[in-house]
Amino acid sequence: MIISIDVSNGLAIYDQIVRQIKFAVASGIILPGELVPSVREMAKQTAVNPNTVSRAYRELQSEGILEVVRGTGLQVSTGALKQCRKDRQGLIQERLRAVLKEAQQSQLEVDDIRQLIEAELARLNGKGTSK
Repeated sequence: MIISIDVSNGLAIYDQIVRQIKFAVASGIILPGELVPSVREMAKQTAVNPNTVSRAYRELQSEGILEVVRGTGLQVSTGALKQCRKDRQGLIQERLRAVLKEAQQSQLEVDDIRQLIEAELARLNGKGTSK
């Protein structure tokens, strides 16, 4: 499992870890019953402080996404798939809402915002043109 940290995206590092693990579970990249990397391993992979990883893991445990397997580590819980799929949509919607609010506050017209969204979707799908 590869977690990618982007210090410029406006989200706390622990929150990026939480979100990416949820997205990986929701997408089936990590399956229920599968172990996640240890705090030390994840800290090394992401080049972040182990306390940050520990905080992310604690949050995932409190939400019922991860559970302790005594003597082994943390695994994805059996009910995590449904929860992560639900959370994924909410998390993305929350970010979109913030971006749309910023666009509106900057006095962009609705049609301009729509064009920006369509252009980005086209770019993501490989259909965009380079400018």
